[in-house]
Amino acid sequence: MLKRKGYRLLARNLRNRFGEIDIVALAPDKRTVVIVEVKSAEDVNALPELRVDHHKQRRLTALAAQIVRRYKLQNQPIRFDVVGVNLPAGEKPQLRHYEAAFESHV
Repeated sequence: MLKRKGYRLLARNLRNRFGEIDIVALAPDKRTVVIVEVKSAEDVNALPELRVDHHKQRRLTALAAQIVRRYKLQNQPIRFDVVGVNLPAGEKPQLRHYEAAFESHV
């Protein structure tokens, strides 16, 4: 989904002792670094993206700050997106992409 929208995937499943970032991508503008949190559920009536609560947002922000320092991205805009995925049995996944799902200063 992200590739079709023009995003360039830079990394997946970046882990350290504080947590994990699902996807790091470069936005179609070729300038903005996008931290993407992916949440999924089998229940088609659930909205798994709602599990990205304030606590998870703070953790992602802290992890993003480490990524910015490690890869020297201080001069690039950083954005936080969320992708919600429903996985109904025997059907195509249902995907929702929320650009700039929450704000944070890295």
